[in-house]
Amino acid sequence: MTTPAPSGPEASALTLPEELLLLTLDPERGKPLCARTYLRYGTAGAVLAELELQGRIREERGRVQVVNPLDPAHPLLASLLGTLDPPSAKKKRFRPGTSAKSWIRLYGRNAEERHLDHLVERGLLRRETRRFLGVLPYQRHFPGDPDLTGATRWRFGQAEARGFPDQRSRALAGLVSATGLAGTLTTAGREGRSAMKTLRRAHWFAAAVHHNVRQNQSSGGGSSDGGSSWGDGGGGGGCGGGGD
Repeated sequence: MTTPAPSGPEASALTLPEELLLLTLDPERGKPLCARTYLRYGTAGAVLAELELQGRIREERGRVQVVNPLDPAHPLLASLLGTLDPPSAKKKRFRPGTSAKSWIRLYGRNAEERHLDHLVERGLLRRETRRFLGVLPYQRHFPGDPDLTGATRWRFGQAEARGFPDQRSRALAGLVSATGLAGTLTTAGREGRSAMKTLRRAHWFAAAVHHNVRQNQSSGGGSSDGGSSWGDGGGGGGCGGGGD
């Protein structure tokens, strides 16, 4: 049976970070399809992408500047927007703005965990707490009601079939490549991976995510869940990290 496209207020209210979390969820295992660390970077990158689409920020030479400081409607985005223009930044006029790469690394965990909480609060994900070896607690997340995980995957496939025709789908595709999941999520094989790689390189936020993913790979830290709420105490497992 073909999964219907997302509909209703729940789907229309999804932000790019929420779409990325739903898109990259393994609904059977209740954990992401890639290493948790990579997904954290991807979620932070998706926050920047969403804020840019809303006209709140702009990027210049790898640095992010707030151009519309009014709080966006989404409370999590409003909070994260504030971290891009802290009072201390006003003293640094030689290179104004915040480094996109540094911000993604610093706020990845915050962005991902808070957006997961928000999806659970809205009933779009269901959280289960389990214990590794009967001692260490960890959490898994499963599709909620309505189930938007499969529908988000369907919508992504439809956008790919049309060549990612709009800004949101192109941003999402670039982030998918940056987190190393282009090969997993494409329905077009090598051509699909290549198209997403091109979008990754074209979007500054996706390129910044990819930089952090590759940096983690170089240091050997890409597979650790780091005490994550997705993890099972046994490590996260990679996802190809580079998205080529």
